[in-house]
Amino acid sequence: MSNRILTNWRASHGYPVNTFQATLRLHLKRIDPRAKVIVAQRIKRTPAILSKLKRFDSMRLTQMQDIGGLRAVITSIKDVRNIQKIYSKLKFNHELVCIDDYIEKPKDDGYRSVHMIYRYNNPTATAYDGLFVELQIRTRLQHAWATAVETMGTFLGQALKSREGEQRWLDFFAVAGAAFAHLEKTNLIPGYESLSVRDTYRALAEAESRLRVLGKLQGFAVATEAISKSTSKGRYNLIILDSLNKKVSILSFAKDQLEKATEEYAKVESRVISGDKIEAVLVSAGPIEALRKAYPNYFLDTTAFVTIMQKIIELSKDTK
Repeated sequence: MSNRILTNWRASHGYPVNTFQATLRLHLKRIDPRAKVIVAQRIKRTPAILSKLKRFDSMRLTQMQDIGGLRAVITSIKDVRNIQKIYSKLKFNHELVCIDDYIEKPKDDGYRSVHMIYRYNNPTATAYDGLFVELQIRTRLQHAWATAVETMGTFLGQALKSREGEQRWLDFFAVAGAAFAHLEKTNLIPGYESLSVRDTYRALAEAESRLRVLGKLQGFAVATEAISKSTSKGRYNLIILDSLNKKVSILSFAKDQLEKATEEYAKVESRVISGDKIEAVLVSAGPIEALRKAYPNYFLDTTAFVTIMQKIIELSKDTK
């Protein structure tokens, strides 16, 4: 497949997505005109498309249903169901192909949301007929979880969103999803149904303590803000987290300095092995920009996730 074909196919989804976004905002206002609703549209990134094509041998570009998508982040489960009901009954030309309800049947990695797949059909713009548009509807709690997964995956260099990466991180986000499901009183994550609310919260608190998740997320947020505001042309950024002293250091390297960046990374890792209470990640500026495009309204804002985690950790200490 040529890059030109892929680029043109991706770009063709822009018009249908724009059409759906205008309609979505209108219906969301009817549900709660005072609510601060987040609506974000996106065209799937080329690396993500290629990765999906590699993971599924039988997958074809024309079969991929999530190249063009938009997301509504709303307050409550009730609001999710209301907007889902409205779209299920809408009388318009677009065909509702399927509904994947990951709140009713959560994924075992902890993911929860409702996906509605439409086949576009517009008599006044027939060139776009047949393209798929994916509408994601999720609560703010579910969005906080998804944002944290995306953020951590980017900085660790692991495709956690696609269930690829170290098992300890996959397990952490699965139990986090289970704890969040308890908070929203929805169906539980597969594999965690037998745990009580208290045991789930305690399991999450223990996993957070082992991985020091909150310190990492807070450090990454500081680092990303600094990288985004920097006027340097650094292609690679070595981020050093000192969680104990709450300090973040960033060393930037140009595009042709990958070898030097790797050497410095190795030096810092040797300090870690020697016992220094620091952590380091080497991240390319590219993934950060991709993450910004994927989450334009909530770019790297893991504040909500951190706040919820802190609440759960406190609840896990309750002996009642």
